[in-house]
Amino acid sequence: MKVQNLLALSAVCAFVSFPVFAQDATVTYKSLSPELAQEAAKAALADCRTRGYQVAVAIVDRFGTPQVMLRDRFAGVHTPPTATGKAWTAVSFRSSTNELNTATQTPAMQGLRNLPNVVVIGGGLMIEAGGSLLGGIGVSGAPGGDADEACAKAGIAAIKDKLDF
Repeated sequence: MKVQNLLALSAVCAFVSFPVFAQDATVTYKSLSPELAQEAAKAALADCRTRGYQVAVAIVDRFGTPQVMLRDRFAGVHTPPTATGKAWTAVSFRSSTNELNTATQTPAMQGLRNLPNVVVIGGGLMIEAGGSLLGGIGVSGAPGGDADEACAKAGIAAIKDKLDF
């Protein structure tokens, strides 16, 4: 056998001998349980009620898929899809919708407002713990994005001690 062929064969054998592990091809992530997502939604709804607001609250997972939707009896018909859109937007852009509202005021960023499913109105927040994005919460129906966001923050605060898992 020629030296060149022997070197090529040794290189192939060395490459093949490195172990390939299944975990190298997979990703592990944390997510909210349905029970915890529901607890956050109920807390946000309760907080809005104490303020006199009839709202809808949506919780989405880290990928933007809805987990929980609660709509108070007199909340407008538009509030469930708006709350879901706010939660989805917060998760998708890794930012609160209130911050996105401010950021998209500039002409260079205004195009984001026209993307499908994007709702750039205050009231959408990320749910995070231990450096991981777990999901998002969106509230719609209070008089203004700041009021919606206050209720969303109350929902997150209600489960904060359970998030550090």
